[in-house]
Amino acid sequence: MQNKSVLITCGPTWTPIDDMRVISNKSSGTLGHILADLFCKKGFKVTLLEGPVQERMKPVKNLTIIPFQYYSEFRAELLKALKQNFDIVVHAAAVSDYQLKKPFNQKVSSHLKELKLTLVPTEKLISLIKQKSPKSCLVGFKLESSIAAKSAIRKTEDLFNQAQCDLVILNSLTGNKYYGVILNKNREILAQASSREEIANHLIKIFNQKPTNNDL
Repeated sequence: MQNKSVLITCGPTWTPIDDMRVISNKSSGTLGHILADLFCKKGFKVTLLEGPVQERMKPVKNLTIIPFQYYSEFRAELLKALKQNFDIVVHAAAVSDYQLKKPFNQKVSSHLKELKLTLVPTEKLISLIKQKSPKSCLVGFKLESSIAAKSAIRKTEDLFNQAQCDLVILNSLTGNKYYGVILNKNREILAQASSREEIANHLIKIFNQKPTNNDL
């Protein structure tokens, strides 16, 4: 794995409500940080696109960190990074699914009796990755409230069919209880795990055994 390159995205993205408020999600970026650390230790050259997490990843050898906050910033940085033609792209960021149709250009008064917001879908950025970097092995993520191994195939169909992922990690987090499943494009379950550390180690092992997307 020496001199192989990997792009990892992690953390939430923001979409603006006004010039002070945002819509976000609960993503901590923890799994992305774990993966970045493991890939670095295996000798990969790692680029981390890191969203507005509470605890930033500390710089380590072989790691380049590119911070972002807003969805628009993330889109721009992602497209710029994909020009480098990474061997692997691990898209673990929790990208905003919706944004305001028309954000307010200044802070909305806190004394309104009611505030209605019209949301519209954002572009599915994962669908751009294979278009811009077709030779990269793409790992997609899907977070569900709860999952079971028997339903994993059905829940990941869009990522395989539309985004052309080579691997998908389907995971859930209920309270402090984590569960994850790794599937390949043949819809085979390659690994299951009950912690982020365990799922990250399974992913690294898969790439150690089968380092190209043609073999996954």
